[in-house]
Order: sequence, then structure tokens, then C-alpha cells
Amino acid sequence: MNFQNLKLFLDIVQTKSFIRSAEKNYMSASTLSRQIQRMEDEIGQPLFLRDNRQVCLTDAGQRFLVFAKQSWENWQQIQRDLSPDQKELEGELKLFCSVTAAYSHLPTILEKFRKRYPKIEIVLSTGDPAKALHNVQSLQADISLTGKPETLPPNIAFHFIDNITLSLIVPRIACSATQLLQQSPIDWQNVPFILPVEGPARKRIDHWFKLQKIKEPKIYATVEGHEAIVPMVAVGCGVALLPDVVVQHSPVSNQISYFNLTLPIQPFELGICVQQRRLQEPIIQAFWALLSDLN
Repeated sequence: MNFQNLKLFLDIVQTKSFIRSAEKNYMSASTLSRQIQRMEDEIGQPLFLRDNRQVCLTDAGQRFLVFAKQSWENWQQIQRDLSPDQKELEGELKLFCSVTAAYSHLPTILEKFRKRYPKIEIVLSTGDPAKALHNVQSLQADISLTGKPETLPPNIAFHFIDNITLSLIVPRIACSATQLLQQSPIDWQNVPFILPVEGPARKRIDHWFKLQKIKEPKIYATVEGHEAIVPMVAVGCGVALLPDVVVQHSPVSNQISYFNLTLPIQPFELGICVQQRRLQEPIIQAFWALLSDLN
């Protein structure tokens, strides 16, 4: 199978668009479609489902994706190994993190990495931090910036970067939530909470509920990620227990207040995770070594 066709397949998976992938590779969309059709004919099954709005993988495409990623990485590796004149690392590093981490912790690391390895292309994607570990395990990302889970999978390496503290934030406008917080004692059972769906922060919140003996908290909403929760608090939907770094970098941070808790929330560790077996790959190895230099 042609390695360049594997790269075209991976580009379409990344962009979710034949047109954008064709432009990226300086070819027409019809030429790209023919290349993919040849791959599908060789495999004997369609790899993509297409309509006017989106492109997504078939079941066969999902299985082929794992093969394509590994084969493309192996091809890049053998090219590096057989090029003794190559003095600088070249290639691509796919990195995943939350929107907040993209401007709170990542810039310092990437600035130093880019200066040291200017020919390596950083492909950054952002989203719900609860998906960071899964993205590394499924090869959707080479490395992820994430909170350390309570149980770290044995095949995952984790490099500590920072301790993340959490606080209770409340609206500044008058609402039912602020009225409940003015009571003594506070009826925590009826205070409306806005919670992240999952992840290290949610684990800390659930533990805090148990310590407060809140058996069935009143949940106004559960939200993927953290950033969207702050505006919901600001408009009076409820209160939230969130990482301080998220609140500090929110554009509506001036519309919420911190509430002093007699029982504080346990911080969690933020760091970089990667598959253990991939630490020997030159680009990931270089990134990992730079993290050690920063400590």
C-alpha cells in the first residue's frame, strides 16, 4: 500500500473534509477521491461515509485508522533512521489539551520546544480534558495535557507540571442560589450545582459531596469541559466547583465571586501523558526530555 495514500487518509480523518484535505495536499478533490477509492478497492470495504455536511469513518475505517497511524509513524521513523545527514528533528507532534490549558500552561512549554526544534510541526487540538487520556490511548493525540486520574493505566507515562486547586464560585447577581448560601446553616442539599460530566475535577467534587454528606446534590446541569460552566454561573443558573485556573482565565470572571468553604476541595495534579511504548520515538522523546529540563 502506498504510504502517501495513508497520509491522505489520515489528513481526511483530521480535517473531516475532502476539500480541505485536497487543498492541504495541493490536489483537486476529485483526485483525492480517486486515491481513497483505490485504497477502498484494495481493502474491499468503504472507509468513509460522506454526505453534503460531513465525513465520518465507517466501522472498517475505524479499524483501518489504527493500522494507518502506526504504519505512517513507522514509515517516518525508518526515513529518519536511514537519513544520517539529517541534523534536525522533523515531523509532526499531535497535542491535545483543554482550551484553558492552551493559554495557561502550554505556551511556556511550546515556546521552548519550538526554539529547540523549529522543524517539528505542532498540531494542537482542544476539547474536554476528560477525553485527554482516551485520545492518547486511541492514538488521536501523541501527547495530552491532563489531570492525573486516580488510577493511572500501566501503559501510560505521566509527567507532573502543576497542582490545580479548586474553588466554589457563585453568581454576583441575586438569585435562588445566592439566597440559599446566605442561610445559616446552608442547606447544601438544595443549592443548584453545575458540574463537569467527568474527569479529575468531577472526582474531587463527588468526594467533596460525600464529605459534606450531600447524598443527592441538586444538579442544574452537567457540562462537557469546564469553560462553559463559568458563564452559566455568572447568569445565575447555579454554583460550581471549578479549577481556579479556569475561572481566572474566563472572560466573565468579573461576574462571579468566590465562596469561602470551611471544608476545602483537594487539588489534583496536572501533567503530560503519553503511551509508555512511544517514549522511544524521537519527537516524543525530545518533548519528554524538554519537560525534565523545565523542572
